Amino acid sequence: MLKTIMKAVVEISGQQYNVAEGDVIKAPLQDAEPGQELEFSKIFMTTNGEEVTLGAPTLDGNVKVEVVEHGRDPKILIFHKKRRKGYRKLNGHRQHFSVVKIKSISIN
Repeated sequence: MLKTIMKAVVEISGQQYNVAEGDVIKAPLQDAEPGQELEFSKIFMTTNGEEVTLGAPTLDGNVKVEVVEHGRDPKILIFHKKRRKGYRKLNGHRQHFSVVKIKSISIN
């Protein structure tokens, strides 16, 4: 017999993620120390096997996550140039992120 896994579409820092219990995702930087637990309550949809529950616009419940670590993405270079004008500009950017592990999904 197969065990059904509950999945949810949750909003974390303005971005939507399709998550299941035990998943590890890379989300925008969270204001928490590694090892600390957070709760997110904006759940748009859940599935439990064949059963699908949609929110209008959100469901009443929460997703508990644990912050695993923080990091920075590789550098992205932005190069601007205007031909025949001698104008060149180079900028770089490294985005901060947090790796979070989904502990539990609960719907009331």
